[in-house]
Amino acid sequence: MVRPVTKNLPSLLGFLIAIGPVSTDMYLPAFPAIAHDLGAAAAPQYSLAAYFTGLAIGQMTVGALSDRLGRRTPLLAGLLLYTLGTIGCLVSWNMESLVVFRFISALGAAAGTILPRAMVRDLADGPAAAKLLSRLMLVMGVAPITAPMLGALVVSLMSWRMIFGFCALYGVAALALTWGYLPDTLPLARRTRLGVGAVMLRYAQILRERGFLSHAGIGAFTAATLFAYLAGTPQIFINLYHWNAAGYALLFGINSMAYIGFSQLNPGLVTRYGIARIIKFATLSLAAACLLLGLLALHPLGALPLAAALLLCEAGFGLLTPNALVGAMSRHQAHAGSASALFGTLQYGGGALAGLAVGVLANGTAMPMAFVMLACAIAALAASRARPRLTFAPAE
Repeated sequence: MVRPVTKNLPSLLGFLIAIGPVSTDMYLPAFPAIAHDLGAAAAPQYSLAAYFTGLAIGQMTVGALSDRLGRRTPLLAGLLLYTLGTIGCLVSWNMESLVVFRFISALGAAAGTILPRAMVRDLADGPAAAKLLSRLMLVMGVAPITAPMLGALVVSLMSWRMIFGFCALYGVAALALTWGYLPDTLPLARRTRLGVGAVMLRYAQILRERGFLSHAGIGAFTAATLFAYLAGTPQIFINLYHWNAAGYALLFGINSMAYIGFSQLNPGLVTRYGIARIIKFATLSLAAACLLLGLLALHPLGALPLAAALLLCEAGFGLLTPNALVGAMSRHQAHAGSASALFGTLQYGGGALAGLAVGVLANGTAMPMAFVMLACAIAALAASRARPRLTFAPAE
């Protein structure tokens, strides 16, 4: 028997979405230890790229299933698969096994990543949806602050493998909370009965809609910028500048707090200035910060100026993520699961490519990360120029 939650629904959905940062951010300080233990310098970057690829593929599947079966059943199945795949990471014996199990766990984590966003669209639109998403980001924002610090503590006291033990326990907790407290937000009357061919046609129709495509492009390139940062910073600050894992975790926590701060400013900014103006400002801000980052990579001034430039990027990350999603989903209430899945697939597909590019181009400097980030930020700015004018329902 499910005990439905209403007042605490944002907290529960935020806990579920936080599976993403818990699964990535917690093991970032362990990158050098993983590479050493598995005897493969590129193992961490490849495992991260595999995780993003699994998220991209998993979201395409779970989004369509959720429009047909409701949100709750696919979410439970995904959380179970995530937990089993994470246990596999715990016992992995070489780079290849870690990459495979990361991919499997990501297929399951895709449900926790996109279905809470689809649930938001089931319940709200426009500024009201942007405000609800920002509340979710406040809850899930605790993970990027605490996860790297906890990961650094685990690496210093135990094996990096125990990081995946903690993630598996997180999956079990998410399963229990979903089973006991989360109602289905998609009524039977609004569920679809589409076959595979019809689902593919729906994805094609969504992609042809200019509002979705332009906003999804902003979201995808913003995510690629962020994921290039995730892939590059552990090696730069720990290996190049010789920070310890705790120092890197502190840096990551400060950046995460900035991300949360901007995401929490978003509701008030959206109410006052509108989504379109916030997107315009945030894309310009992100491109300018990445340009500064590129200049610092070409002419290094040390770790702290580089860290400051990364901190400036957080304004773009915190403001663009909820607003790009709202813009993309605005005209797709009838199939919010599919639209959310496609949005997430583009996000994590771009993230996988950006993270892989940083790993392939790695040369012991900050230049690969900085220039991949700059290219992605410029692409997000170009996508923002292609947006149509959107009309939303009044904020609630």
